[in-house]
Amino acid sequence: MKHLIKNTLLSLLLLVSISHNAIADTSTYLIRVDGLACPYCAYGIEKKLNALNGVKFITMNLDDGIVTVETQDVTLGDEQLKQLFNDSGFTYRSKEVSHK
Repeated sequence: MKHLIKNTLLSLLLLVSISHNAIADTSTYLIRVDGLACPYCAYGIEKKLNALNGVKFITMNLDDGIVTVETQDVTLGDEQLKQLFNDSGFTYRSKEVSHK
């Protein structure tokens, strides 16, 4: 009987864990920025973005000036991004958002 209860509880915990990940809202932002010229610039911005709650993944295309940010359960607003990039010495242009 103890074994059955233990297995049932473990199964329930696994189900809850899977359900939470399925419910989480994942968004991908393609952010256009002027002034990205070197990996050091990219590192500074990456550090600031990683400090934001909910940011899970960041990539940068220096040639095209595009920062890709994946977030979970958080929204990155235009004013927030404009401030972040301007404070870092770059010009925020626009963003495109897709949701999973």
